[in-house]
This record gives sequence, structure tokens and C-alpha cells, in this order.
Amino acid sequence: RIKKIEHSKEMEDHRDKKKNAAKERQAQRQMMAIEELAQSEKSYLRMLQICTVNIRNNLQNLQPPPPNLDSVFLYIDEVMDVSGRLLSMLDQKQLTPENPDFLETLCTSFLSLSSDIEAAYKEYLRHYNHVSLVENSYKQKEALWNDIVTIIKTSAPEVNATSLSFFLVMPVQRIARYPLLLQTIQKHTDPSHPAYGLLEQTAHTSVALNCRINEYKRFREVADKYKKTENLTIIDKINRLNTHSIAKKTARFSQHIKHETGMVPKLVDEEFDALEGFFNILEDGILVLLENVETYLLHLQRFLECKTEEFDFDMDGEKTPICYKEINTALRQWILPMFEKRMRVLIYKPLCDLRDLLVGPKNLIRKRLHKLLDYEVIEGKSKLSYDEQAVANAYKTINTLLLNELPRFNGLALQMIWRMLGTFSCLHRDLAADMEQVFQSFAQQLPHSSLHPKEFQEWVESAVLEGARQLETLCQSVEEALNAPAAQPLSPSSQRRLKQLTDKHGSGKIFQVTSTVVATRDFDLNLTKGELVALISETDTRGDKRRWLVDAGGKKGYVASSKLARYHQAVEDPPPSPFLPMPADMSGLRRHSCTPDPQLIQVTSRPLFQVIAAYDFTARGNHEVSVHAGEPVRVLEPHDKRGNPEWSLVEARGQRGYVPSNYLTRTPVISSLGRQ
Repeated sequence: RIKKIEHSKEMEDHRDKKKNAAKERQAQRQMMAIEELAQSEKSYLRMLQICTVNIRNNLQNLQPPPPNLDSVFLYIDEVMDVSGRLLSMLDQKQLTPENPDFLETLCTSFLSLSSDIEAAYKEYLRHYNHVSLVENSYKQKEALWNDIVTIIKTSAPEVNATSLSFFLVMPVQRIARYPLLLQTIQKHTDPSHPAYGLLEQTAHTSVALNCRINEYKRFREVADKYKKTENLTIIDKINRLNTHSIAKKTARFSQHIKHETGMVPKLVDEEFDALEGFFNILEDGILVLLENVETYLLHLQRFLECKTEEFDFDMDGEKTPICYKEINTALRQWILPMFEKRMRVLIYKPLCDLRDLLVGPKNLIRKRLHKLLDYEVIEGKSKLSYDEQAVANAYKTINTLLLNELPRFNGLALQMIWRMLGTFSCLHRDLAADMEQVFQSFAQQLPHSSLHPKEFQEWVESAVLEGARQLETLCQSVEEALNAPAAQPLSPSSQRRLKQLTDKHGSGKIFQVTSTVVATRDFDLNLTKGELVALISETDTRGDKRRWLVDAGGKKGYVASSKLARYHQAVEDPPPSPFLPMPADMSGLRRHSCTPDPQLIQVTSRPLFQVIAAYDFTARGNHEVSVHAGEPVRVLEPHDKRGNPEWSLVEARGQRGYVPSNYLTRTPVISSLGRQ
């Protein structure tokens, strides 16, 4: 019995020794894992410092420096900063890995920096593919690549590195190694350890952090893939056609037809539809605002080009005109040019940049529609193939990306618009202040300076209204004196189409395309400028009045209503010009362009009035003609080919072309007897 008791005690002591030995081994492995994390972090940071300080500085000293060098090291400074902060927090406690409190400090430091680690690494990993492309472009240039390899070996002789990717891939590897190191520490840590719960939370946080970074990287890759705008020629598009693409486009078209006809319901996402609608409104507003700003600057530039202050008028003894001239000089040479420069920098350029930024979201929205049509076809299937699962994943990724990013884009774009409108108001306030400062220096020398501000405002309004009335009366008299607009001549094929469309739809339904139309949506037509179409419906199937259904002589489709103008057919005997009476045998002849006519019109009687050029005009193209002030001209058409009365077709010195209508004026002709 005594022997049995002694044997059992020996066995118990042996088991205790084994447990103690196992605990010691576990503690030793835990300490080794902690030391590995701390030491590898220091080595990792030292390698990045060698790359960004020594290698980058030496590469920048190359003549010439490698192209896109700054983009190679983009976001690496943020990675180094967060790694340095982690080591700094560990060093502040002045604890060694053997100290039991070191583990708690490590976990607390990592958790406090987890959001910063995610922000730094997700941008670096998203950009890493671009880094690889730039490095591959360096390798294509043998001399440049040899210089880069030499610099790398010289700058880091302690490591056997022969490329930039040796250093630049380290952050990609490091972020994925954190979960492995922390899980290894957790594996060799006793659950009874005071910091075990904190260690478990840190390990889970590192895994979740990697998942979020990978998801962000995948989203950005999808966005970068589909937001690009490719300028493909017709041959390139034809070369891309294959059996798979044709089948895919056919399935999408079939699904779209089913939606339009109501055969199948469309998958509705009210949240996305609201975001898309706001984006479309925002896009229209930006484009309209940009167009208005461009027109504003164009008018301002034309106003500055007319330098009236350079003309020397006979104003001896006239103080008021001299004051006006001085004010005008200051306005044109200093105030308005500075105002125009600020407008271009603070309003026009940001608006152009904002317009360019619309392309990416617009392409993603269009690609989402395509992927949605593909997804609806396979949505009801219980089991998806590999390709079908890829289609579903692509749609869900784009949809999620737009739901996350489109609200931010809309908000920032709207904020930019409000700021630009505020800047626009401030610019005009500064303009008014500058003009007021100039006028105050001449206030006592100008008429009406003694008037009360209210009386002066009334006088200004009445003077402006009277000037506008006189100008309107002059414009009406000039327009009435010009020839009635004539229709554009048609080619034989266009005449046949006109007859066909008129017989089928009636003359009141005929419209002419004012500018080239390029199809951007399904069932849109491609039309060239000047083509004739017949109106079928003033709305599309969704009730949109901006898209008209037209008949183009066989093919039917939709065209933007803004691209169409009602076609006015030519009358048999248009009225003759009031300036140049034509012979009876020439009454049927009409000119519609500046193409020289071999049969010149002979004037049979001298008119009582003649048209002369009021100002010098220099032709800027073959369709225009140069005239000098006071030179008599013959008006052939009081409008251009589009019927725009701002340009007139004239003949001067045997040449024909267009000149601005406001550069012409009528004067009475003095007869040979000296009578008007």
C-alpha cells in the first residue's frame, strides 16, 4: 500500500513537471512571437526609410529624373508615419517583450491606431498596381533601368535588392502579416492571462481590418475599370465584336424591350433612383452654368476688343467727353481685364474641372444599367454558374459602390457650385467697388453729379430704357429692310426624301437637323446636319418631351428636340432685295451660300439707298469676306444658312462672303445732279 502511494505521488509530480515545462515552452513561444512582431516592425520601418530617403533622393538627382517618380512613392509616407507611431507608443512605456505588461501595451496601441492603419494602407494598396505599371515602364528603357538598379545597390548595400518593388511591396506584405503574428501570440498565450481578452479583440480587429482593405481595393478596381472613357473608332469596335459580346448585347437589348413593353417588371431601387435623379439634375445645372459663364466671358472679351479709347476725337474744351474717355480707359485697361482673369481662375476653370469629374460617375451609372440587365436575367436561378456568379458580383459591387460614393460626390459637387456662385457674387461686388472708386475721382466733373441718388437712379433707368427703345427700333427697321429668308437648296436625294415625308406626314411635320446628332441611348438615330425628318411624336415612351420620335425616311428613332428646327419650304417667287432690284428674268434666282455664281446680276436702276460697311471687318475664314469702313457692299441674303440675322451674305469687290449684320448701315445715294 505504501509503494502504491509513493508511485502515485511520483506520477503526480511527473505530470506537474510536464505541465510546468509545457507552460514554460508556451511562455517562451509567446515571448518569441511578441519579439518577432516588435523587431520585424522596426526592421520594416528601417527598410521603408532607406527606400524613401536614400533611394528616392538619389533617383531625383538623376538627369533627367525618371518620369512619374513621385507617383511611385505616393502614400508611402503615411504608411511610415503610422508604423513609426506604433513603435513610439511601445517605446514610451519602456517595457521589454519579457514584461507581462508589454502585451497589454501592444494590444492597446494597435487598437488605438487601427483606424489610421486602415486609412494609410488602403490607399497604398489601391495605388500599388499603378506603382507596378510605372516600374515596368522603367524596365522598358534599358539605360534608365540600369541607373536605377545601380542606385538601389549603392543606397542599400546591406540588402540584396535589384528593383524598387523589393521595398515597395513590403507594406502589402506587412498589413497581411499582422493577423498572423497576433494569432500566433494568442495561440501561445494562456487564457488566464490578464490581457488575453484584449489580445483576442486585437486579433479580430486585424482580420476585419484586412477584410475592409481588400473590399475597398476591389471596389476601387471596379470603379477604375468602368469609369474610363475609351475613344474607339468604328474599326476598333468591330474588332471587339465576338460571339460572347454579341450574345451579351442581344440579351441586354431583349431585356430592355421587355421593360419598355411591360412584359417583365424592372428591378426598382428607390434609393439609387433618387441619387441618380439628383445627379442628373446636378449635371444639367453644371453644364448650363458652364455654358452661361462661357457666354459671359465671350461677351466680355468682345467688349474689351472694341478699344474706343484709342480713337482721337476732337474734344477740345469738352470736359465731359474727356472724363468719359478717362473712365473708359481705366475700365478697359485695368478693371475689366483683372475681373476677367479672376473669373477664369476662380469660376471658369473649377467649373471645367467639375464637368470633367462628371464623366466617371456617369460611366459607372451607365455600366450599372448594363450589369442590371444582365443580373435580371439570372436573378431567378437557384444555382449560378461561375460566369453568372461573376456577373452578379459585378452588379452588386457597382451598385454598392454608387450607393456609397454617389451621395458624397453629389454633396461635394453641390457645395462647389454654391461656393462658385458665392465667389461670382463677390467678384461683381469687387468690380462695383473698383468702378465706384474710379467714378468718384471724376464725380464733380460729370453731369448729373449734383443729383440725389434716387433722382440719379431714375435718370439712369430712363436713359437706358430710351437707348434700348431706340436700338430696338433701329434693329426692326434694318430687319424689315433686309431680304426675306430663303430656304436652303436641297440635293436630289433630299428632295426625294422631302417629297416622301411630305406625302406621308404632311408639310407641317417636316423638321431639319440643325447640328450633327450622335446616338447616345438605345433607339436614338445618327443624323448629319441638314437632314430632313418628319415628326411622329413629341415625347418618348416615358413621356420625356426632350426626345422626339421622328421618321428619317425609312428608319425611325429618337432625336433630341433641341437639335431640330421646323423646315420652311422655298416659295416660288421670293420678294426682291430692297437694296438691289433685280431684272425680271432673274427673279427666280436665289442664292444660299457664298459660292461664286457665273451669272452676275446686273443692276438696271440706281437705288435711292445703298448699304455700306460701317466698320472694318477682317475675314477669319473662306466663308467670310473682308470689308473696310465706308466701302459699298451688296446684300445677297440678310441671314446665314441657319436663318440667323446676325450675319449677312454680301458681295464686295467681286468677292462674296458673310459679315456681321451690325457692321452694315444704309446711307442715301447722292444723284449726279446733287439731289438726294
